[in-house]
Parts: sequence; C-alpha cells; structure tokens
Amino acid sequence: MFKELDPILHSQLRLAVVSLLIGLKEAEFTFIKEKTNATAGNLSVQINKLKEAGYIEVVKQFKDNYPQTICKITPVGVKAFEEYVNNLQSYLGLNK
Repeated sequence: MFKELDPILHSQLRLAVVSLLIGLKEAEFTFIKEKTNATAGNLSVQINKLKEAGYIEVVKQFKDNYPQTICKITPVGVKAFEEYVNNLQSYLGLNK
C-alpha cells in the first residue's frame, strides 16, 4: 500500500529546490537561495546532491563579469518529482 519515498527528494531543502524548478524550469542560485531562505553553503551541498542524482543540471557562467549559477530541472528530475508526489498521495489515501 505505501510506496517508498525517494530519499533524495525527502529532504526539505532538496524538495523545495525541485518544487521551484518544476514551475520555472530553471532558476539562478541567488533566486533559489532567496526563496528557500537557505544558507549559500547548505544550498550548494543540496544542489550538488540533486545534480549527482541527475535531477538537475547546473550551468556556471559569467554575467557582467560576475559568476552566475543556473539550475535546470532534467527530465529525470521531473519524473522523480512526479513519482514522489504520487507516492506521497498514497500515504494520504488520495491514490485509489
């Protein structure tokens, strides 16, 4: 009856990052940091875990001589998020 919840997405900050990216497709590191109220260090670690899992792509570039980090959701990340939500709904009795 209860399906396993993805341990990568079961972290509050990682789930928040992926949730933001599901709606936006991509976002700058500073935007994600502001929306999640995370510290830069913690956010960097969590973004790296999402990247290693293949859930997001990280692009580092320069904009007006300043470093810019952009995070993009991948198709694997979209699928993992959808499965996570469906599995969570089974806990709530919403999947019949």
